Amino acid sequence: MDSRNFYMSVLFCVLQTSIFAQTRDSEVYKSDAYTIYNNRVEQAGFRAIALSATEMTSNYRSPDADKYSPTISFKFSINLQDNEMISGHDHLVTLLPENGACTTTVTFGKQYVHTNAIPEGINLAPNTRWTVRLDMRDIFQAFKDKGFYTLYNGEKLYQPDFKGVYIAGGAAPLMWDFNNLKNNPDLKLQDTDGDDIYETTLVLNKQSDEKHTDAEWKLSRDISALPQYKSDFLLSDAVYNMSLEEMLKAIETDSTFRTGKEWSGVWTRDVSYSIILSMAYMQPKVAMNSLMRKVSKSKKIIQDTGTGGAWPASTDRMIWAVAAWEVYKATGDNDWLQQAYQIIKNSIEDDLVTLYDPVTGMVKGESSFLDWREQTYPKWMQPADIFESECLGTNAVHFQANIILSKMAIALNQKQVAEKHKLVAEKIKTGINTYLWLPEKGYYAQFLYGRNFKIVSPKSEALGEALCVLFGIADDTRAKQIVGSTPVTSYGIPCIYPEIPNIPPYHNNAVWPFVQTYWLWAAAGVSNEKSVVESISAIYRPAALFLTNKENFVAETGDFNGTQINSSIMLWSLSGNISIIHRILFGIRFEEGRLSFNPFVPFSMQGKRTLTNFKYRNAFLDIELNGYGSRIVSFQLDGKETSSFEIPETISGKHTVRIELDNQLAVASTTNQKPVVFTLPAPVVKYENHKITWQPLTKASGYKIIANGKLLKSTTKTSFQVKSGTYIEYQVVAFDKNNLESFASEPLPVVNVRYIQIIQAENVSEKSNQSFKGYSGDGFIEISKTVNKTVHFKIKVDTDGLYSIDFRYANGNGPTNTENKCAIRTLSVDNNPVNAIVFPQRGKEEWSNWGFSNSLKVFLTKGEHVISISLEDANENMNGEINQAMIDFVRVQFIQ
Repeated sequence: MDSRNFYMSVLFCVLQTSIFAQTRDSEVYKSDAYTIYNNRVEQAGFRAIALSATEMTSNYRSPDADKYSPTISFKFSINLQDNEMISGHDHLVTLLPENGACTTTVTFGKQYVHTNAIPEGINLAPNTRWTVRLDMRDIFQAFKDKGFYTLYNGEKLYQPDFKGVYIAGGAAPLMWDFNNLKNNPDLKLQDTDGDDIYETTLVLNKQSDEKHTDAEWKLSRDISALPQYKSDFLLSDAVYNMSLEEMLKAIETDSTFRTGKEWSGVWTRDVSYSIILSMAYMQPKVAMNSLMRKVSKSKKIIQDTGTGGAWPASTDRMIWAVAAWEVYKATGDNDWLQQAYQIIKNSIEDDLVTLYDPVTGMVKGESSFLDWREQTYPKWMQPADIFESECLGTNAVHFQANIILSKMAIALNQKQVAEKHKLVAEKIKTGINTYLWLPEKGYYAQFLYGRNFKIVSPKSEALGEALCVLFGIADDTRAKQIVGSTPVTSYGIPCIYPEIPNIPPYHNNAVWPFVQTYWLWAAAGVSNEKSVVESISAIYRPAALFLTNKENFVAETGDFNGTQINSSIMLWSLSGNISIIHRILFGIRFEEGRLSFNPFVPFSMQGKRTLTNFKYRNAFLDIELNGYGSRIVSFQLDGKETSSFEIPETISGKHTVRIELDNQLAVASTTNQKPVVFTLPAPVVKYENHKITWQPLTKASGYKIIANGKLLKSTTKTSFQVKSGTYIEYQVVAFDKNNLESFASEPLPVVNVRYIQIIQAENVSEKSNQSFKGYSGDGFIEISKTVNKTVHFKIKVDTDGLYSIDFRYANGNGPTNTENKCAIRTLSVDNNPVNAIVFPQRGKEEWSNWGFSNSLKVFLTKGEHVISISLEDANENMNGEINQAMIDFVRVQFIQ
């Protein structure tokens, strides 16, 4: 090398080092876990770099990519349920393969522990073949002797209901998602020789398992027709462009949105939350098509398949209304307004009859988007219990849906409808602030739950907290308190906090970027700069490192690998990412009849940024934004100063907007950073000899005893002498040294038998034969859309008082976690309608799996009464054809 080339090489290295040093000093966000710079993300030894606005590289690889412990935790599942052993009691074996294979033999229900000490860093050999043999002879002998087998929890499994046995666990291809074990045929054990010993062979540590993402992203689609963004923050530019490209990839050939790379089709909640974030204006026609895909023939919103057979156990379909309103504000399409108005009105009218609690004013049903029951509810809760829960996020959705219906009614000159639904919304708002606000914590509770006497779960619920701020359910003081007090972790805000033990990450112990985006919106709304920066960083970090908009990641590690299900190109994640630029930094707001601006630019993201080719109705806007802060000091439209900071809907053609911020963020802000922690498991309580007892829990500092929904006492003991009385419903909550509370145990009623009436069904069904087991008395009665549409039960009570009424039933039309065949009826007493009784699915073709419906409380006077259940118009479920259950008896209990 000659001297000239040598000095040029040295100069290049010096310049490169100098540039790197300068960008290294340009930190946008720094924490103990990772750092965001203007052009890159650094986390431990991993780095994602924006080489330009259209190219990024990442060396990220899951830290667990090369780890596969030889010690395997697993258990077995009959009929896709967690029913072998008590939660936390699993089989544990260290595999020591010979010639690449090994065999383990286990007896169902008997914990098997056979482990060896393995030096750190030793992994199971790749592609190990593991044969699992399960001895089921005790179960089949019980079938022969008694016709049923008693599971660990006392439930009876009748022989006709045995549909198969599966293996679950934490090491791939095993998974803890019991409901979806059926999706991998290898996880179902088979008895090929009829000896009642079932087996399967699995391949462990498959080298084809995906544990890393692409190493680079280069823009490959034409995005020139979309809003173009440029700033001094190169990483932001690149992530934005990647999200635009993924948006185009998420549009199907039929002009509807695909939910994610791994999730085909349109899902009501996913597409609605995505439309609210940015798709209403980015892709209005596709948004309309997608929303209409989720409308029934009767012009009502479709609830996606969910717990117990969808609506009304799952009830967050009304987020559709919020999305439809966003589309109207973005487009001004009056035909769309009228169409959406009727659909929303029809849907809410059914909800008013079926879901609303007349005592609290709130709605019942599963938490919005948190639709995998074990992930956010105690395991004892059945689908009927989930229907009875009153959840923060779902109630926020219904509040806003009623507000929007009221606004639509005003726009369409339907004043009576407008007033009616404004009042309904106010009742929900009052209920949320009365029953769910936790003043000692500074945020709202997760939900009300229980049976005849509901209590609060004091966990935070991130999406619900954010929606309460955004929708104005929380007043200004509470809104600021929520953003500053709700626990957030190193990698973002978890769906719930604290986490549930012995439940793998998905909603539990996980961060979802779309939820983080709604949290970001809430933070900007209360001018909490610290939370805004943390939230933007928590969205950019995974997008850059993983080079895609993932569905979720583990809260503890920030890793995409480890959640039960995950997808790239996730619609609501990419929609949220796009909204950072448009809705937060530029502060674009779609209002009725105008476009307004309310920017929020953190100090660490200050500078000049432009957004060109932004479409609003018939106009295209080129917007320039300078400085930082949240207060506009100069707003120019086509070079002319204006003080309104808005653009009328009548504008057309091409225009320029120039905004100057005041470079001040005067209010100091805080967030509640917490480590990821887990509560204790819920105690399992039994009653015998006038005592309630429970097993001691490791790390428990004490227990709270709840009676009829009220704290009775705290104790360090594991038993309690109960009082005799008419009706007392006991629960126990465990707490640790940090006063973190477990879920409450299943309500255990202690009741004098003279206060219980069991009224058998009359005119029993011809189906009361050998294929149906477990019913009481001479048989049961079938209810369906064609048979017994109204059923009457005569009762006589000997005292005035409050009674609970529920029904023992079976519904084998579908599994507990999906499909849409929840049976619904209206309960009436003496021809006076009370409320809805629901009979959710309890297992596919499990017609001998009996359980109780939700219970309703009714005041009865001494004497004779007639209890009726009838199929009314508002009881139509999402299936439309099958609305069926078998009723064993009605139970009437005097409670006070």
